[in-house]
Amino acid sequence: MLKIKRLCKFCDVRATRCTGKGSCKVECDITSICPNDSDVCVSIWRKKDDNVTFDTICHNPEHKLHGLVLKDYNNSKCEMKERKGMGSQFFICSCSEDECNDQIFFNSNTMDSQVVAVILVSLVPLLVMAVVVITSFYFYRVYQQRRANSRRKKGPPDFSDAHAIMIDDEGSDSSSTHANNLNHNTELLPIELDVQVGKGRFAEVYRAKLKQGSSVSEEQGFETVAVKIFLYEEYASWKNEKDIFSDADLRHENVLHFLTAEERKVQRQYWLITAYQPRGNLQEYLSHHVVSWRDLWLLGGSLAQGVAHLHSDHTSCGRYKVPITHRDIKSSNILVKNDLTCCLCDFGLALRLDNSLSVDELANSGQVGTARYMAPEVLESRINLENIESFKQADVYSMALVLWEITSRCSAIGEVKEYEPPFGNLREHPCVESMKDSVIRDRGRPEIPNSWINHTGIQIVCSSIQDCWDHDPEARLTAQCVAERFNDMEYLDKLSDRSDSEEKIPEEICVVDEK
Repeated sequence: MLKIKRLCKFCDVRATRCTGKGSCKVECDITSICPNDSDVCVSIWRKKDDNVTFDTICHNPEHKLHGLVLKDYNNSKCEMKERKGMGSQFFICSCSEDECNDQIFFNSNTMDSQVVAVILVSLVPLLVMAVVVITSFYFYRVYQQRRANSRRKKGPPDFSDAHAIMIDDEGSDSSSTHANNLNHNTELLPIELDVQVGKGRFAEVYRAKLKQGSSVSEEQGFETVAVKIFLYEEYASWKNEKDIFSDADLRHENVLHFLTAEERKVQRQYWLITAYQPRGNLQEYLSHHVVSWRDLWLLGGSLAQGVAHLHSDHTSCGRYKVPITHRDIKSSNILVKNDLTCCLCDFGLALRLDNSLSVDELANSGQVGTARYMAPEVLESRINLENIESFKQADVYSMALVLWEITSRCSAIGEVKEYEPPFGNLREHPCVESMKDSVIRDRGRPEIPNSWINHTGIQIVCSSIQDCWDHDPEARLTAQCVAERFNDMEYLDKLSDRSDSEEKIPEEICVVDEK
């Protein structure tokens, strides 16, 4: 079990209406558990021309952020200070209380110290009285509750202090209660499993409720999360995925948002707790929906952006990061968000491409992945271990097959057939030898009919797919190149007559699980 230290608002750069005066809310709906004990909460406000944004993160004050040293992180409030020479109007603040970067303050004037002293002196008696009143009321409530429970049981009361505190929290603000419990509680998170939503080789995935605080309304105090549960025997897979997720540089809108990891000793299980995406995985979504050109553009472009972020050796702000190869990209390992963009998940087989890794260490990583989506060089176990780019090239091949799946269900191609995975003529779970025959001996790839390329956008997508599944790894596009091609096609959305996904209710639903 990980010891939870700090909770901070943690959102990507977002537009805001805050004018840079007085006090503002950052309007971030994501609360994150900081990965490091020494992390503090940070908010950044930028204004360049008419573009005004907020950025909220966890950060270790021992390291510079955007080239700046955090000096005010011991504050309980996030008080903005302007920093010059950042290329735009730039304010930053840091603080060390839970979610303290949610409300930020711009100090335009400095009050006279004597005036401040007078105000403080006059407020002290009121504060003392308030503390006395609140404390008295608290103990009175605890006493009354104990008496009531004692009468119901018809026996002597037997309450712990923790139980009394929990009773007193009824009706309090759920988010702040949740934050305090997470920060100070050494017990496991209060999670109630709801329903199983997925199952793979190493783990099962459940939709669950994360209790944020006691409330009269049963649902009000819960936040929906996803819990991936590994048996004790699958510790290595859990640890690998936990270590990948724990890298703060992995954070990206097209990568599943990670909350925390736990060891559940009583159940002999390991848990990963992440954000929950109600639309499910991409394979299920394509099985039940025909997508429009705009949907394809959103799904395919965001998939390429997520893979490009994994493969990149720097973050969006230019800081160095260790590239990561997923090694099991397939439609069932990609989730569909509410805005119809993709986010990558299931990093149990992922590998950090650290330059310090030796050829022997890379060789020991083995032939991994799902046979249907394996690149030719992976099927033959002849991946070039001298060049870490080889692992990225194998990911790109797998990504091409997923892009083909999305395209095959797009209304812009004309006649849309029932969903089928790549190489759908093979059995449900083809073995490596079967895939060798199709991919290497026969040089087979999923069919791209001529009728598909009547649409300009589909033509560009299909050209990119063919470039990505080239038999020669060196000839394949990079994920970044594919993402840029999708960005360049944004104008084609105006040519599409259909912008909404079409619901399709099949006579019989059969979800294929490759795991």
